Amino acid sequence: MAKRVYQVWKGSNKFLFGGRLIFGPDAKSLVVTLLLILVPVVLFCTLVASNLLDEIPDGGSAILVVAIVFTIYVLVLLLCTSARDPGIIPRNSHPPEEEFCYESSASAEAGGRQTPSLQFPRTKEVIVNGYPVRVKYCETCMLYRPPRCSHCSICNNCVERFDHHCPWVGQCIGMRNYRYFFLFVSSSTLLCIFVFAMSALHIKFLFDDKGTVWKAMRESPISVVLMAYCFISLWFVGGLTGFHLYLIGTNQTTYENFRYRADNRINAYDLGCLKNFLEVFCTKIKPSRNDFHAYVREEPSRPPPRMVPTLEEEADDSGGDRRAKVEDDLEIGDDLLKISQRRNFEVEEIRSRGSESLPRDSSEAELGLGSDPQQPAGIRSETRHSSWGRRSGNLEISPDILAMNSTVTENRNHNTRKEEHQ
Repeated sequence: MAKRVYQVWKGSNKFLFGGRLIFGPDAKSLVVTLLLILVPVVLFCTLVASNLLDEIPDGGSAILVVAIVFTIYVLVLLLCTSARDPGIIPRNSHPPEEEFCYESSASAEAGGRQTPSLQFPRTKEVIVNGYPVRVKYCETCMLYRPPRCSHCSICNNCVERFDHHCPWVGQCIGMRNYRYFFLFVSSSTLLCIFVFAMSALHIKFLFDDKGTVWKAMRESPISVVLMAYCFISLWFVGGLTGFHLYLIGTNQTTYENFRYRADNRINAYDLGCLKNFLEVFCTKIKPSRNDFHAYVREEPSRPPPRMVPTLEEEADDSGGDRRAKVEDDLEIGDDLLKISQRRNFEVEEIRSRGSESLPRDSSEAELGLGSDPQQPAGIRSETRHSSWGRRSGNLEISPDILAMNSTVTENRNHNTRKEEHQ
């Protein structure tokens, strides 16, 4: 059965509803974030806003409605930030073949032969708004990252316009969810201010009735707790909101600000304060490059990249052919020598048998051996053929075989001396 993309995804993300919602690997931290938002709001609505209905008959209900609606708005922004694709660039299944360069490197093979190895340029330069920008090659995703892209070590993905990985939302913050992230942080800041102000208003009404601040605080301790909680939270979400307002106005990301702060580099992406804000809030968000719910398409297997041999390799190959030819000649020479020795041995055996029954005179023996009509045909044939490898009845090797063996031996010695000099 065919699998879907989210089922074979190589990143560390977690998916819900068949890949329609994508979270980071630390999505459990969302539970903590939800509790930090919902618990104070529930306490405010039940113990503070309900008392304000009696204190402010005309506008008390509006306070309760604003608190509930604003909380729902913040939760929707949190979901849009943490449950969508932040701008993940799909991985390549093969390295970019057009970027191969062939460099010779010493191998561990015998003889220290130089073999070509595949190399990638670690960086490339592209032009952005008239300025050169260096982009890096990602070994994990097997691609050159676009400008402002970075590989998140937590999610294990390359993310476009990577800002940072936020543990509070359990997701990377990138091109496709940065707008929602800023709205979530800034809305949380406004919610904290609203809850703090309404809790202080409740204490003020109690102060008017009781006469002292201490009695008012004892009458509604939850208002004091909410004021303290919102005051501390404002230092975090309020400070984060101010920092990102600065980043948007200068068209930077958190990653770029911390990494290149000391380099004093020219910001190639700064279009001016107004245009920078319009780029973040008024441009259309690009569609996702990934369809996690789709079925996986099987790619045809590609042949390995063709290795371009170097001149040294060609010389080694030609030398290897010559050595192979010499070895073949040696084998042929050895076979010829063995055949000649075997035939001479057979002739020697036949002559020794004939000398037992014929006269000892060598000339008579040769005459009888060649003219005996009752001699088997096989013996005559062996005697006739054996004259190729002997002379005057002696066991001698043919001059042609000796010349071939001498040539082969000289070639072997010459190649041995050549390899020693190398």
